[in-house]
Amino acid sequence: MYRDVPPEHAFVYDTAKDDDSDKCCCSSPRSEVISTPKSTENLAAEVKESTTQHENNINESQDTAATTSEEPPIENVDFKVIYNKQKISVNFALDGTVADLKTHLQKIISVPQAMQKVMFKGLAKDDQTLRNLGVTKGAKVMIVGSKLDDVLAVSIPTKQELNDEAVSSASKEPLSQQKIHRKVLDKGIPEDVMPGILDSKEPLPEFPLAGMLNKSGGKVRLTFKLEQDQLWIGTKERTDKIPMNSIKGVHSEPIHDHPEYHIMAIQLGTTEASRYWIYWVPAQYISAIKDAILGKWCYF
Repeated sequence: MYRDVPPEHAFVYDTAKDDDSDKCCCSSPRSEVISTPKSTENLAAEVKESTTQHENNINESQDTAATTSEEPPIENVDFKVIYNKQKISVNFALDGTVADLKTHLQKIISVPQAMQKVMFKGLAKDDQTLRNLGVTKGAKVMIVGSKLDDVLAVSIPTKQELNDEAVSSASKEPLSQQKIHRKVLDKGIPEDVMPGILDSKEPLPEFPLAGMLNKSGGKVRLTFKLEQDQLWIGTKERTDKIPMNSIKGVHSEPIHDHPEYHIMAIQLGTTEASRYWIYWVPAQYISAIKDAILGKWCYF
């Protein structure tokens, strides 16, 4: 029933069968070996992509946070400053304070910050902002204050008086005997001047020193605002507020025929012409005045 197969054919058949079996058996492991590196590369790529995406998300979050934390832009307002009949256009931060505005205006109108008063619906306080005051576009803000030159105007000597003073200084003539000062002293002691006490040192009183005279013979009073670091020089016409740190020096000498009083010069500038002269200053307050203005070891 079955045919006999020649031996050589059977060998060939078996060999072919074995070859097919080998191919079949070996195909699976070979496929696994080839696919394993490919899977690792895919995994690495996926991890890298995930990491990159995560970093991008972090950067986007940081950018968003930075944008959120940025301060809003400064809002400015245009208005007019009225000073000494001048109209000055000013552009300033709406949330800036009055003190900041004074500092800004000092360079424009040449009035020291401490000597400025800002008027807008009344006297403005230094810590108020323009927004708080209600300053809007086109508003008018008034500034009141005196330049140092204006303060000195009542005490500026003539050219002849400067020559007389130079001659007297060269000869070391006492101030109270110099012609430039005798014109005021010869009027006599003012009736309302405070009593002078010789050989005594007293602290500054809580009230202004009044009844003294300036170079033009007008009444003058001194108020020491230590909490504001200011010296107020008051006359009948006005009160000038001088920052104490702007005063260059204080010089005084006893009046030779009334030594209980002094002639005192407040040095507001660098030249002799910038001295503000005050006459009939009570002797007992001279040291305290110099201490208040210059400090205990700075006066001469």
